[in-house]
Amino acid sequence: MYNIMEVDVPTLIQWLKQDETILLVDVRSPAEMNQGMIENAEPLPMHLVPLRPPEPKPDEKLVIYCRSGARSAQVCAFLAQRGVTNIYNLRGGVIAWQSAGLPLVRPEHDVMVG
Repeated sequence: MYNIMEVDVPTLIQWLKQDETILLVDVRSPAEMNQGMIENAEPLPMHLVPLRPPEPKPDEKLVIYCRSGARSAQVCAFLAQRGVTNIYNLRGGVIAWQSAGLPLVRPEHDVMVG
């Protein structure tokens, strides 16, 4: 199994404040995303990852998240098997984000499947 790197919420906040180059990807279902996402995250439902994998720039950290961290860990492993590097799973996902008192934002448009 691939050794998946994880990032916790405080570290991710620090990266965002330091203007680290991050591609933040939400792999939850469209219904979950429509309830709120981490600001500036890109929607990519898990089932679409094999069809449209995220393409981080060479210097970008790819941070994947879901509700609890389980699905995003699977996506990280999938991408690692395909040679993608600099991938981080957000430990605890949206649950940890909200538990830290951080907001979610509603997408401008409903996230659609497909």
